[in-house]
Amino acid sequence: MGRAKDIIVRVIQSKTANAFIKKCHYSGKVVNNSSLHFGAFLDGKLHGVMSFGSPTIKRKVLPLVKDTNWNEMMELNRMAFDEYLPKNSESRCIAIAIKLFRRNAPHIRWILSYADGTQCGDGTIYRASGFKLTGVKKNTGILRLKSGEIAASITFNKGKHILKQNGRSGRPDGSEYLEGFQLRYIYLIDKTCKITVPILPFSAIDEAGARMYKGKRPGSEVVSRPVLQQESGGANPTSGLKEMAVLDGKE
Repeated sequence: MGRAKDIIVRVIQSKTANAFIKKCHYSGKVVNNSSLHFGAFLDGKLHGVMSFGSPTIKRKVLPLVKDTNWNEMMELNRMAFDEYLPKNSESRCIAIAIKLFRRNAPHIRWILSYADGTQCGDGTIYRASGFKLTGVKKNTGILRLKSGEIAASITFNKGKHILKQNGRSGRPDGSEYLEGFQLRYIYLIDKTCKITVPILPFSAIDEAGARMYKGKRPGSEVVSRPVLQQESGGANPTSGLKEMAVLDGKE
């Protein structure tokens, strides 16, 4: 594992996390639902962030794991690491974050995350970290605008954008949907939990033609990813995790 074992993971404030994500995440955007942020430190400096929060539409994802109460799961909705961190850093940091949940927030029983196989990757890190693949579907929610900027199509069904389009919702003229996939992953912190949807073999990624790594599909160029806008958001860490002590790589 090399120097990855020297990484220190601890809870950080949203202001610090969001600034790092805007700089280092491929989308340039934060998620407003993020409420808990872990920072990955090496040689005394921040080099990675993992942000967790409630899913946008929680009622749709709670049934993915049997008998889940509203406060028993979180979504890993942003993960950004810079090039300073060594090999295996991402899986190492996820493992430490899960330890911190077990120790300080035992009511969190499982974690949901999505891999963006349209712009980023198919979830190599999640598979290396023990997540289960539970969905591979074509992504029909990301647009390339006429200007070349990229945005979620749902953005143009919101009030401020409808006003800009003279009361018309829907995708702007001259925009096009990006081809790609969204992959859904679940990690059971509580191993007694039962996933209610089929667990897919990783070979399903190749069968669907969804393979992607660092924004590049086999035999293709990197997908261009200029972003529409940067968003602010993210609350302070929840009380059950706010006072976490540092858990270093030796524990």
